[in-house]
Amino acid sequence: MPQQLLSDANSAELRDGKRRRAFGQNYHPTMVDRFGVWLSARQIRRRAGSLSHKTLGDFGCGYHATFVRTVLAELEHAVLIDSALAKDLKDEPKVTAIEGNLPEVLKQLPDASLDIVLCVSVLEHLWAPEAALQECFRIVRPRGICVFNVPSWRGKWFLEFSAFRLGLSPTNEINDHKTYYDVKDLWPLLVRAGFLPSDIQCFSHKFGLNTFAVCTKCPFPNATS
Repeated sequence: MPQQLLSDANSAELRDGKRRRAFGQNYHPTMVDRFGVWLSARQIRRRAGSLSHKTLGDFGCGYHATFVRTVLAELEHAVLIDSALAKDLKDEPKVTAIEGNLPEVLKQLPDASLDIVLCVSVLEHLWAPEAALQECFRIVRPRGICVFNVPSWRGKWFLEFSAFRLGLSPTNEINDHKTYYDVKDLWPLLVRAGFLPSDIQCFSHKFGLNTFAVCTKCPFPNATS
C-alpha cells in the first residue's frame, strides 16, 4: 500500500477511538523511534533488576515487542498485549499473546499475577489512563514493580517537530496522543492508582523529553508508612 494511503487508513482507524494497528506494524521504525526504544530499554534494565525466572507483562508492547524479544530467554513467561501482535510471538511457548485495546483488555488478567509490568509510551494514547494504571496495580504482585514511560510536555514539541516537519517519527502515532505528562502530572495518577508515595520513583528521562516512573507494589495495601 502506498505510504500516503497507509497513513490515511491508519488515521481513520485512530479517529474511531479504537486502535487496530500496533506500533511498528506494517512500517519500519525510524532512527528516532529506534533511539527512543533503546533509551527506554536501557532504563528498564537499570531499574527492573534481574529478570531471571520472572513473569513480565508488556502492555502496549508494539507489534514486534522489541524489548521483550531481547530478554525472553531470561524470563519464565511474558504476557504481551497490543492491538495486534506478530505471528511468531503468538506461537512462542513462553508468551501469552493477547490482542485488544487498553485498558479494557487488561481485565482478562488475574490479580497479582505478574512480577513486572511495563507500560512504555502507552498512557499518552489512552482516553482512560487512570483505569489502565489501576489495572496495572491490580495485576502486579506484592513487591513487584510497574514501569511507566510517557512523553513530557517538553517532548511534545520535539515529537511534533520530528513527525510533522521532518518526517522522522510516525505522524499517526503523534496524532493519537491525548496528553503529555511531566512528573507533577503523572505522580498523582500513580498515587490514585494505589501506589504509596514512598514506593514511587518518578523523574525526567531522555533529556527531559520523557517522564519515567518505577513503582513498587506495597505488600500491605493499607500500610501508611
